[in-house]
Amino acid sequence: MNASTITLEQINSASPDEACAMLDGLYEHSPWIARAALQLRPFTSLAQLKHAMAQIVSMSSKDAQLALLRAHPELAGKAMVDNSLTAESTNEQSKAGLTQCTQAEFETIQRLNAAYNTKFGFPFIVAVRGPRGTGMQKAEIIATLERRLQGHPDYELQECLRNVHRIAEIRLNDKFGASIARGNRVWDWQETLAQYSDPGFAEQGQLTVTYLTEAHRACAQRIRQDMLDAGCDSVHIDAVGNVVGIYRGDGTQAKALMTGSHYDTVRNGGKYDGRLGIYVPLASVQQLQQQNKRLPFDLEIVAFAEEEGQRFKATFLGSGALTGDFKTEWLEQRDADGISMREAMQNAGLRIEDIPALKRDASNYLGFVEVHIEQGPVLNALNLPLGIVTSINASVRYTGEMVGVSCHAGTTPMSMRQDAAAGVAELMLYVEQRARVDGDSVGTVGILNVPNGSINVVPGRCDFSLDMRAPSDAQRDALASNVLNKAAAIAEARSLQLTLTQAMRASAAPSAPAWQQRWEAAVAALGVPLYRMPSGAGHDAMKLHDILPQAMLFVRGQNAGISHNPLEATTSDDMQLAVEAFDHVLAQLAAELG
Repeated sequence: MNASTITLEQINSASPDEACAMLDGLYEHSPWIARAALQLRPFTSLAQLKHAMAQIVSMSSKDAQLALLRAHPELAGKAMVDNSLTAESTNEQSKAGLTQCTQAEFETIQRLNAAYNTKFGFPFIVAVRGPRGTGMQKAEIIATLERRLQGHPDYELQECLRNVHRIAEIRLNDKFGASIARGNRVWDWQETLAQYSDPGFAEQGQLTVTYLTEAHRACAQRIRQDMLDAGCDSVHIDAVGNVVGIYRGDGTQAKALMTGSHYDTVRNGGKYDGRLGIYVPLASVQQLQQQNKRLPFDLEIVAFAEEEGQRFKATFLGSGALTGDFKTEWLEQRDADGISMREAMQNAGLRIEDIPALKRDASNYLGFVEVHIEQGPVLNALNLPLGIVTSINASVRYTGEMVGVSCHAGTTPMSMRQDAAAGVAELMLYVEQRARVDGDSVGTVGILNVPNGSINVVPGRCDFSLDMRAPSDAQRDALASNVLNKAAAIAEARSLQLTLTQAMRASAAPSAPAWQQRWEAAVAALGVPLYRMPSGAGHDAMKLHDILPQAMLFVRGQNAGISHNPLEATTSDDMQLAVEAFDHVLAQLAAELG
């Protein structure tokens, strides 16, 4: 911190006018936001101050929100040309290279800016210093502008506001000289890991890492080296390809705490799904090692080799092996190239005969905790960086088929049709309506296919899928029962034949109360409001739940929380908070164990 930075103590003790002056420039030409937030003093952390200002904006009228957006200059716009930008905006646009645009780049941005403003009635806003805070590339800014130009007005209003908050966050960090070095370290680790991608995807700049490919094995070696460099005392790659790093305790406690997540990806996926849960704990290990501190328990970080089921149909293979749930029949599965899992494991030098020995003895562990990007829009919409997972939802999946009669679309009266697609469409609407009744259940028809469909033929067959999830087994079962009964009733009323086959059923994994409370205490200590939420997606914690008490921490995603997508992102600020929360959980546990 240098002489020009300010402190929370100064903000909390200054007069309203003095404090407002210190916070000047956070929100472009909109000092009313800081002034209103200052009424909530004292603040215990920057995170609390950031959230308070975001809430002031959220609770303001739409007219006030629009005025805030319109107070912002266009990127590479008139204000930049005539040097009337604020000092903060000049710095940000300069870091992104917008003050050195070529004529062609300048004309492209101007054209897109004009189109955006015409469509939405406010300027395009993006935090050009980006999620890492060091600046986006011009090409990325232009691509973002082109993509968001296609957005819905309501979405774009909120996305611009979210970017305004991100701009204010970075400016606040600058004013306070805030260090987010550990969040940046986690960011950098993941960027380095993202250089490895499977053939066919790497050439297109897409991230795909499937089980035991060359890219997957390179990731394992990179993670192994990162664990050693950060200070793990031992690291090995086990019989299914999990990378296991151990930071030894001081010997006073025989049990270990396990943490981690997976490093494989979906095809053309994002950089943070799973991998965030490997590197956040590693940042804690790095600090412990640098401070020459030992915990009264071992910390075991597991980078699970497979969770997504992309190359072989063996979801949760990595974490399942630790619970004794590795199915030997998986070894005979073959990928799209005809390579069996057995062959892939042998080619990778893994000892299949050692897999049974991977099963962990629960009596040797205190529990399992996992940090994960949310993979959804909730935290992003609430302007919250962290969320406490209460339960991983129970789920059930079906593949289905409705069969009617294919006939001429022009000559068959509506009253005489047996339209299979219409039957599934009716069911699809019911699934949506029924899931909404619960408030926190979800139902999805993700596959809807009319084989050999034609524009002038009434569909005689329709294949579909059903995916239903809820926070408890009982709630899921009630939802599924209603949906299956409705499917049968629709088929009977429309004279269709219905076939349904259960493809998957997983029980809910409620968080262990004591571990959930530790996460809650950690988040509260950071000054971040507590938000409890179920996880709709499955996670490795779901498998470890079979043998260990578990609880998860969610980290906010950017771009409306999209995941399994190249736009999946989070910020180094949010990663920093996740690392600090993890530190706090370790410290709590150490104190409890004396």
